[in-house]
Amino acid sequence: MLSRLASHNRTINLLDQEFDLLIGSLRKLTTSVPLDLLYKPTRATTIGENILRSAGAVEQTFGGISSNLWDDPFEWTLPETLSTPQRILEYLTEVEASKSNAFRSFADDDALQKLVAIPSGDTCTLLELLVKTLGRACDYRGRAVAMLKLLSDVSGGGFII
Repeated sequence: MLSRLASHNRTINLLDQEFDLLIGSLRKLTTSVPLDLLYKPTRATTIGENILRSAGAVEQTFGGISSNLWDDPFEWTLPETLSTPQRILEYLTEVEASKSNAFRSFADDDALQKLVAIPSGDTCTLLELLVKTLGRACDYRGRAVAMLKLLSDVSGGGFII
């Protein structure tokens, strides 16, 4: 019975795991960034801003799925509000809770074919929304990692551009 249930939730479990890995990597990144580099001004967005944008993309999607509130988390994720690694980590805990709450509501992989209305007014499947969100959030995380490497004077060995 359990293996049958697991086979009906294979995609849900995989996506849940990928979002957990993303949030875990954001935590690790947050704790590895020296405080003086977290919001160091650059020509591009800062490391901290990219971490917040990554988490914000996840929060917006799962808030939308759970309560149909598609608010952009920009206002409460400003660097002035989340100015320290500890505050960012607290925010990541909130994002993870929102993600977990939404995943508990998915009965099985068939639920991922449900059409949802997104803020643009268009509709897409839940699966498409989750994959796009994961991609966007990973892109912001990648930008934060790249910025950390640039600002930390990390040697280019093994880093392919």
